[in-house]
Amino acid sequence: MRPITFLALLFLTSAAPRWHPASYVIQPGQIDLAKGPDGNTVILDAPQGLIVVDTGRHPEHAQAIIDYAQKVGKPVVAVINTHWHLDHTTGNRDVLAAFPGAKIVASRAVDGALGGFLARSRAQGEKALEEGKLDPEAKARTERALAAMNDRAAIIPGVAIVRNGPMRLGGRPLQFHLASNAATEGDVWFVSPDEKLAVVGDLVVAQVPFFDTGCEKGWAKALDAIAQARWTVLIPGHGAPMNRAQFDRWHRAFTRFVDCAHSDRAAQACASQWQEDAAGFYAPAERDEVGLLARYYINEVLRAPAEKRMPYCRIGPFIFGSRLQT
Repeated sequence: MRPITFLALLFLTSAAPRWHPASYVIQPGQIDLAKGPDGNTVILDAPQGLIVVDTGRHPEHAQAIIDYAQKVGKPVVAVINTHWHLDHTTGNRDVLAAFPGAKIVASRAVDGALGGFLARSRAQGEKALEEGKLDPEAKARTERALAAMNDRAAIIPGVAIVRNGPMRLGGRPLQFHLASNAATEGDVWFVSPDEKLAVVGDLVVAQVPFFDTGCEKGWAKALDAIAQARWTVLIPGHGAPMNRAQFDRWHRAFTRFVDCAHSDRAAQACASQWQEDAAGFYAPAERDEVGLLARYYINEVLRAPAEKRMPYCRIGPFIFGSRLQT
């Protein structure tokens, strides 16, 4: 079945007397370096209700999810978080407030993040609020982020994905995969066999791989696994859906980007190579921003000292909650 974007579905059905949920809809995210991004959301219809994959960062994004559920008259029964980054999980609180029976489905990597990366983010946010220099919009965004990090019930999974395998959510069969030490310590991706749909979170980002908490070796292994899975449409964490040929091109671009970052070529040359290799995945107006992000990840992450990267690049499968704390 062809994907339907959330906004298109709103337009097509606004005059209809009854709403009928599509097999799945995509609520596109956005990347705004000033206020922070929202990841893509996918809403899957299931016999027992709706399954929401990632909930974004900003209240408007989360409210659109709730509005859709209310329009189609079905409850949200599960929220799958592909990973714990706040642009994919902050809206969990909003969705759970509207549908308190929903289960959080994710890896346990967030346990370690709460003691490491997110703990540092929390401290920075609290300090910024104490200093009292934020404008009203920045203050509201900071308070929302702190609330998300402090509400453990809305970010800790009630159903933990600890290995690859099938699972039924809301009566719908899904094939889950757990990628260790990739975009985060534990990334969840899955295939819905009914549509041959792969939803992979930030293992694929149209603009540029987000290496803030990433490890290129585990990430490359995850991309190889995605390439071997049976699907026809792939939903990335950010950007438009991809077919097989598009994913293969992005996959090759990722490999070339990492290889260049680990060479003696100038960071600017590697960033320009990425801009060319990824052209068409990002909007022309994003080109400068894409180059800026690519240079940042080369200089600050991929070429960082080994000891700085150890929390994310240790060899072998992670032990839940044991990493990201240094």
